[in-house]
This record gives sequence, structure tokens and C-alpha cells, in this order.
Amino acid sequence: MINYTLKCSNDHRFDSWFKSADAFDKLKGANMVTCTTCGDTQVEKAMMAPRVRPARSAAVKPSEKPVNAEPAAPEPTSLTQPATKAEAALAKLRKQVEENSDYVGKDFATQARAMHEGTAPERAIYGEAKLDEAKALIEDGVPVAPLPFNIGRKTN
Repeated sequence: MINYTLKCSNDHRFDSWFKSADAFDKLKGANMVTCTTCGDTQVEKAMMAPRVRPARSAAVKPSEKPVNAEPAAPEPTSLTQPATKAEAALAKLRKQVEENSDYVGKDFATQARAMHEGTAPERAIYGEAKLDEAKALIEDGVPVAPLPFNIGRKTN
């Protein structure tokens, strides 16, 4: 197995494993190697450093730490707190949605359509819809959008 760092014509970089260098060439020739971000088939090998294992006598023992080693990423202080800026942004968005709109559960599609048609008062709502219900709402011009987080069902 060989791991290549690849990049597409849009300069997206990603790693992929191949059985051999020949396997990569064969798959690339058949346009079966695509960018994981944009799906572009114009993929090339990117510059990468080889991974060479040191001799066993020169290997760093677990108790030793190399002098030029980078410091480890800080451990999260709590599993209940966001570990990254992206997680914090999603948590903030979720809090805003939950505080400023009404959860309507599985009745989302019906209520969104009623508000769009003017038979129900407009208000901010969120809830759950099946894929076919969501597609029908979009096709009918009802402004809806998926939320980038799972909704925890609320009970009475």
C-alpha cells in the first residue's frame, strides 16, 4: 500500500491510499481518482515528504521526547465544551436557533407550507422533515434550509 498526497486543479489537497504506484496510474487514467472536496478529476500527485522509519536503534523510545518535537495539541478541558472554533460556532448557531424559534417536530413541513400559503401566522420554526417533504417545499418555493446539527427531540 502507498499513501499519496494529491491535489486537484482547484488546489484542494487530500490523501489517498493505493495498492501500488501502478494502481494509482491505472485509476487516474480511467478518471476514477477524484477530489474529495469538489469532485474534480484533474488530480495530480502533490509534493510530499517520504515516510522513512529510522533504524530500530535510533528510534525514539516512548519515554523520550525529541528536542525538536512540536508541542502536543492541548487536550480539551471538558467533553461538554467545544474543542474547536467550528464546534463553538455550531454551538452558538444551535443556541440562537433554539432560543429564537419554535420547535414543531415532525409537523415542520405542514406548518412551513401553511405559513407560506398565508393560512398560519408567520414565525420562526424548526423541526424535522422527510427528504421528499423537504424537496416538495423547495420545489414549491417555500424558503427552508437544513440545519448543520442534529436536533435533539424535545418532550413536553
